[in-house]
Amino acid sequence: MALITGASRGIGAAIARALAGQGCDLILSSRTQPQLYGFARQLSTDEIRVTAKACDVADASSVESLFAMVRAQFGRVDILVNNAGISHSQAHVEKLTPEVWNDVLATNLTGTFLVTRAALPLMTAGGTVVNNLSVAAKSVFAGQAAYCAAKHGALGLTNTLREELRPRGIRVLALMPGATNTEIWNQFWPEAPREKMMSPETIASALVNALLLPPNSSVDELIINPATGAL
Repeated sequence: MALITGASRGIGAAIARALAGQGCDLILSSRTQPQLYGFARQLSTDEIRVTAKACDVADASSVESLFAMVRAQFGRVDILVNNAGISHSQAHVEKLTPEVWNDVLATNLTGTFLVTRAALPLMTAGGTVVNNLSVAAKSVFAGQAAYCAAKHGALGLTNTLREELRPRGIRVLALMPGATNTEIWNQFWPEAPREKMMSPETIASALVNALLLPPNSSVDELIINPATGAL
């Protein structure tokens, strides 16, 4: 069973489709309720169980409500994909408001912590935690201080988790895609050259290949970039 946050669109939705193609039962969550539930109905078949529940990963009570449902209906998590994330309009630090800063870090960093913390009691040896970080976890982009800071912090969390969970046989994978054609670009660069970007399906395919590796191997970091290079 795989739990995917931010699953209603973009990379999260592509990962959900790819895992469904492997016969994986799914729990899908996002803040976008109508789109989320409609997508879950599309993926559900007689062979694959797909459950959806709205969740704001930045809200501890919302995360607890999600995992109360997971415990009741599934009792375990085999694959956790922390994919929920937001960006912000271009703004240098002196123009960046504390409200935007806090909102981005709450979703991209604290949300990853809250969801992972809730999932770990339901995970056993052979499980995998995937944190979708973006290349912003290792790079910086002017005007994106909150986003880059959150992703850098999430990489530190991911690397720490890997060492903590290694004795339990739980793999931890840092997914770091470069420019991918999703709606997040509308938040800070609507005119970005989409034709140079990768598709969400490309990212999902690479991730599934990493997840299917034998249990005695692991991809710690999966960095995927467009062949055209930087935009």
